[in-house]
Amino acid sequence: MSVISVRIDKRVKRILEEAGINISEEIKKFLNEFAWKVEVRKRIERFDKLMEDVKPAEYGYSAKSVRDDRESH
Repeated sequence: MSVISVRIDKRVKRILEEAGINISEEIKKFLNEFAWKVEVRKRIERFDKLMEDVKPAEYGYSAKSVRDDRESH
């Protein structure tokens, strides 16, 4: 675990504390969610890169595949 120091305006701190908000916990929660979004974005970019090389299926392939599967039973 790492320690990060953040400076916030005294007014903002006062408002949040008066509202009963645990600033430290909220910042941790935000950063965890933000890191998750960054990871998802990175994975989507990798997926898009992989999909660039995949040729689309020919027209009617899905219907033919379903029909062939039904007829095989």
